[in-house]
Amino acid sequence: MAPASGDAGGLVSVPALLDRNAKKFGTKAAYREKEFGIWQTWSWGETREEIRNLALGLLNLGVNKGDFVAIIGSNRPHLYWSMVAAQTIGAIPVPVYQDSAAEEMAYVLDHCGARFIIAEDQEQVDKVIEVQDRLTQFEHMIYLDPRGLRKYDHSQLHEYSHVQETGHGLRDELTPELERRQAAIGYDDTCVMLYTSGTTGKPKGVVLSNRNIIETSIASSKFDSLGVGEEVLAYLPMAWVGDFIFSIGQAYWAGFCVNCPESEETLITDLREIGPTYYFAPPRVFETQLTNVMIRMEDAGKLKKWLFDRYMAHARKVGPDLLDGKPVSFGDKLKYKMGELFIYGPLKNTLGLSRVRVGYTAGEAIGPEIFSFYRSLGINLKQLYGQTEAGVFITQQPDGEVRADTVGVPSPGVEVKIGETGEVFYRSPGVFVEYYKNPESTASTKDAEGWVATGDAGFFEPDTGHLRIIDRAKDVGKMADGSMFAPKYVENKLKFYPNILEAVVFGNGRDRCTAFINIDLSAVGNWAERNNIAYSSYQELAGHPQVLETIQKHVEEVNASVAEDEMLSGCQIHRFLVLHKELDADDGEMTRTRKVRRRIIEEKYADLINALYDGSDTVSTRTEVTYEDGRKGYISATLDLRDAKIVPVRTKPIAAE
Repeated sequence: MAPASGDAGGLVSVPALLDRNAKKFGTKAAYREKEFGIWQTWSWGETREEIRNLALGLLNLGVNKGDFVAIIGSNRPHLYWSMVAAQTIGAIPVPVYQDSAAEEMAYVLDHCGARFIIAEDQEQVDKVIEVQDRLTQFEHMIYLDPRGLRKYDHSQLHEYSHVQETGHGLRDELTPELERRQAAIGYDDTCVMLYTSGTTGKPKGVVLSNRNIIETSIASSKFDSLGVGEEVLAYLPMAWVGDFIFSIGQAYWAGFCVNCPESEETLITDLREIGPTYYFAPPRVFETQLTNVMIRMEDAGKLKKWLFDRYMAHARKVGPDLLDGKPVSFGDKLKYKMGELFIYGPLKNTLGLSRVRVGYTAGEAIGPEIFSFYRSLGINLKQLYGQTEAGVFITQQPDGEVRADTVGVPSPGVEVKIGETGEVFYRSPGVFVEYYKNPESTASTKDAEGWVATGDAGFFEPDTGHLRIIDRAKDVGKMADGSMFAPKYVENKLKFYPNILEAVVFGNGRDRCTAFINIDLSAVGNWAERNNIAYSSYQELAGHPQVLETIQKHVEEVNASVAEDEMLSGCQIHRFLVLHKELDADDGEMTRTRKVRRRIIEEKYADLINALYDGSDTVSTRTEVTYEDGRKGYISATLDLRDAKIVPVRTKPIAAE
């Protein structure tokens, strides 16, 4: 067994970090959870006691070294403790997306062969029971919330608190085995298995070792000087690698506090109450927050709207420079301070971002206008580029070198290179061990020297050394005339508009680009209410003539912006339609992390794409949808197809010889 790095100080597992934190930080807050409107706090010492009692209870249930323990639910301290308790006795936690349908869940649970499942509540228990006959290795399920489960068959069901109580009661008998198991954990033993989002097929189980997680957590914590005083809000799916690194890897290494909101509905309120200092959100969250701000400003009085527009224009001009420590005139500084008093400060407080010292966004490219909006407020928002297979971090943006169009420099300990085809490759201590039960995919992704193919196309800027990601390598193509086709670049510009929730651009191998657009129901619905426009459904609002006119203006503004980029000017949108339904993970159109599944959309909506290219003015379609209870149904619609104005691209004159 290779030793831990000197930085790790011989700490070779998350349970070892927990023991250190209980001694070193003792009474400092490790976890908070809001329940019934009240925040409850657990110190590091209390957290260790909770985890050890659960680990003893799992031993009593018969969990063996190497067993997979699936964990299903939203962000709850008890579920984070479940992961560490499993690790303590040599088992492997497998967090599962809580919004997965039973069918999706069945694949993951069967693929990893989970003998034990820890579920949050009746909803998750019911999903497992629905597919239980397909889970050949399943033996026991533990549930956290007992509501609604009293009359269930408890031969394989156990209440979380009872498992803990039993473990505590047997502590004298089982502690020697617990300590033997923990002492046997090696640096290269498996820490966690996380499933990829599955944009191109079935999800793959990514095996990450203790070395992967701890080395990555150390390097990234040092990069941003994360310490015991940080506060994070854990609200993103526990099955996502980012949440695992932030809420377990970095939290246990640095010793900071993980805060769990009460529910999705109270998230913004809880965010304001906690005021995190270290914050992560995917672009969609920042887009939604910005949309809500713009909706409120549309409803504001004339004076407030005037002040907002005036000071935000100034913020965009000097805010990023102030944040990066660049020179700004005294007059501009003074005006910015006035803006902080009247606009920026109250706005950051409303968003819950007043105390953010380090903020990150990743997962998808963020629109430069959205990115600049937050930085102009004085929020130190940065971009990182990462993957599940890397333990998150591949590149990060150092303070003072933050730009909207790059993803920064290689993270500490990470090597990055660009292949002959433009694909990005990396290797680091965070590189995953393997894809579980999938040696072919492992070999095609990671070579013998440890270089991992990202599947993304990009290049390093020669003057700054910053990496620019163009798009997914498989999505970057050529138009019929040979010009570059990069759909994500255009889609991000479209999603800057509060009215547009999602966009999918087509054009690879064709003579022009077209697009599907999803409206944002909250933003467009607010506009409809203000203008006394009645509507009964998303479909009706999406087809309203005034909505289509507004979306067309947005598309044409984006075309003007795209035309300025010489390399990608061919990606202007010639025709578009507004979809009659939102793209939905339950319908297979997006992943659980809200990434568009392009190939599925191209197959499912082939009739609509054909209509965009054959010159039709309207198209009638019938689409299968999945309801919340899992039932299938169909919706029919006749959609208007619109032409958008294209901006002629000026070619540079050839210099005379």
